[in-house]
Amino acid sequence: MKTSSNGVWQGDNPIHFAFPLLILQICIVLLVTRTLAVLLKPLRQPRVVAEIIGGIILGPSVIGRSESYMKTFFPKKSTPVLETVGDIGLLFFLFLVGLELDFGAIKRTGRKALAIAAAGITVPFVAGIGIAFILKATISKGVDYGAFLVFIGVALSITAFPVLARILAELKLLTRDVGQMAMSAAAVNDVVAWVLLAIAVALSGSGKSPVIPVYVLLSGVLFVAFMMLAVKPMMAYMGRRSPDNEPVSELFTCITLAGVLASGFVTDAIGIHSIFGAFVFGLTIPKEGPFAGMLIEKIEDFVGVLLLPLYFASSGLKTNISAVNGAQSWGLLVLVMLTACAGKILGTLFIALAHKVSFRESLTLGFLMNTKGLVELIVLNIGKERKVLNDEVFALLVLMALFTTFITTPLVMAVYKPARKQVPYKYRKLQRDKANDKLRILVCVHGTKNIPAIINLMEASRGSGKSVLRLYIVHLVELSERSSSIMLVHKTRKNGQPFWNRNRSHEDQIVIAFDAFEQLSKVQVRPMTEISAFQDMHEDICNVAEEKRAAMIILPFHKEQRVDGVLESVDAGTRAVNQRVLKHAPCSVGILVNRGLGGQSQLAPSSVSHNVAVLFFGGPDDREALIYGRRMAEHPGIKVSVIRFLPDREMDHIALNLTPLSPYDHDKHPQSYEFSTAEMNREQERTLDEEALAGITNDENDSVSSIPKKALAGITNDENDSVSSIPKKTQAYADDAKGSIVYTEQQISNTVESVLSIGKSNEYNLILVGIGRFPSPLVADLADRTAECAELGPIGDLLASSTIQITASVLVIQQHVKF
Repeated sequence: MKTSSNGVWQGDNPIHFAFPLLILQICIVLLVTRTLAVLLKPLRQPRVVAEIIGGIILGPSVIGRSESYMKTFFPKKSTPVLETVGDIGLLFFLFLVGLELDFGAIKRTGRKALAIAAAGITVPFVAGIGIAFILKATISKGVDYGAFLVFIGVALSITAFPVLARILAELKLLTRDVGQMAMSAAAVNDVVAWVLLAIAVALSGSGKSPVIPVYVLLSGVLFVAFMMLAVKPMMAYMGRRSPDNEPVSELFTCITLAGVLASGFVTDAIGIHSIFGAFVFGLTIPKEGPFAGMLIEKIEDFVGVLLLPLYFASSGLKTNISAVNGAQSWGLLVLVMLTACAGKILGTLFIALAHKVSFRESLTLGFLMNTKGLVELIVLNIGKERKVLNDEVFALLVLMALFTTFITTPLVMAVYKPARKQVPYKYRKLQRDKANDKLRILVCVHGTKNIPAIINLMEASRGSGKSVLRLYIVHLVELSERSSSIMLVHKTRKNGQPFWNRNRSHEDQIVIAFDAFEQLSKVQVRPMTEISAFQDMHEDICNVAEEKRAAMIILPFHKEQRVDGVLESVDAGTRAVNQRVLKHAPCSVGILVNRGLGGQSQLAPSSVSHNVAVLFFGGPDDREALIYGRRMAEHPGIKVSVIRFLPDREMDHIALNLTPLSPYDHDKHPQSYEFSTAEMNREQERTLDEEALAGITNDENDSVSSIPKKALAGITNDENDSVSSIPKKTQAYADDAKGSIVYTEQQISNTVESVLSIGKSNEYNLILVGIGRFPSPLVADLADRTAECAELGPIGDLLASSTIQITASVLVIQQHVKF
């Protein structure tokens, strides 16, 4: 085929030329595989299942039964081009696998995981050899015995490490003991499988001389030795010459990418498949520093999204399910599936039980180790290329790999449902019965930009020392379809902190920053990492909050401040996480709108000097904000101003029958405040508001004798009281050695102007406000306002507006209330 056409106007049909036909084939493959991935997502299947099924559908098993279709879109003369491009994607994918495989983590694998890995390889390998004898005697006559036995043994004993990581992520088992054990065992299995495959490839030569496989293996050993002794130090030098926060040299990138191709060429010339060269070259890349992360970012999307699906497509074009024909073939398929599953599951089960692992966890480990996928297809395709596997055996083993991978998730979900043994706890909000009760706060960060404001907020929140503050810092890491984000979980410790990943410097900065904060402020800090996709990240946050018995969750706002002061949206996924946490949280929630609270660095306790405003309209959320403000007032460097808003004569006609505001239906009404049908006892709410406010000025610990006990009684308790009897502004001061509170009442006629005047006054560093699910009549004039972020409530949304120049940071608080 010629490379490119002259165009339809010149009378050429583009699909009769190699390059435009390849473009069309890529589009078809991506369309089919991505559609299947969406359809299978509710079943929590990894993407590799969709890609395998997509390849089979496009091949002669389904659509390919039409000769006109095959001749038009996948003619035989185009197969070499399609397979070559797919193999290039496979080459760089194996380079990424080697780059991300941490031998240090494998060395730290315990004896239990090593024993499980050994059993998970040995038992199915031996069973596979037994099956090989049966297959050779029936449907695979005339092939080389040695190579055939090894290929079948490897095909049945292999565990797909990247696919297993994805399944564990979907099932939330990454940081549990069973997930840790499975990942460690699968990593060992992966390395052994590549060695066995190298032996199988060496044995599958032309058979000219029995000595040739020995030469091939010895050459392979010498190649590995050369890479480790000569190439690895050179790559380490390049890694050292690539410091943090500086772009990696283009020359280094060029050398690395060329090295992948050159290594593949050498191993292909030796007689071992080119993917081994790429894999070994990946092992030589230093795991420390930004060099490895930069390479991953440059390669993984292009390879994983565009090129690798072509490899699955070419595998599907070789798979003809109709070759599995007759009772004998289907009987052999069932036998292969049963043998593969029984070997993996039973071998793992008995060894795990022998190491005193519970039966349920042992069975779960067996199901997990039975995961196949891309690595399985690599083995089968090499076997077919070397003519060790014929069409029928190839189809049998592809169906076996698809079946075992597909059943893993439902079987694990049915057998292993880890019971969340949650201890009921009392303090799900900030209110405490005793002043010295411990306060637990869960703080979420998405990256290093969140650190200064969070630390300065927590310093202001630590109180007087009577009530111990315990912080749980959760670094939220998005788990995407990228191989790097999937495989970083192999390096996850039990507490959720990764050994390394492409953002390792960020990880270290987060841990170091909060360690320093713990030492300076004497606050108990426990950092951890949660790795999950955005759509279910809120589940991890809520589960950790309940496990740690947190009274409040602090979340960063999804917008960050630019240099010109305007708030700019960073990630819509973060906003969706915040919305779901507000809906499902087991405790109170605060969302921090950061406008440079305390500057861009951590403040020492002696340097803290903040003016904090608490805007009080009434209701449980405002009361929670008030309690938070009272705690801040205990800090010697914090001055808190509580501003209570009251209606003047012009607003006296507003009805008092508003129902509670619910911020939970943003998907349906993203730009409006939704009012729920939950009923509220207005009189009870007024009473609770008065009690909360009276506590500010009438605290027994405050040395204020000039304020009467019932200073606030009568303001709103009697609906018949005349509003005109309320003074225009009433102030009360509550000062003690620990801090100060200034209480102010303001009569307002325009809520928007009054709130914005406070925000723009430059008088406050931080404003605390409730989301306002039980809105005051004063916010009724905001109900028709188009909301930017309705989840913050009317007042919070107004203060967080990206179009209004406000310098103060805002903490919007939702109290834990059961409707």
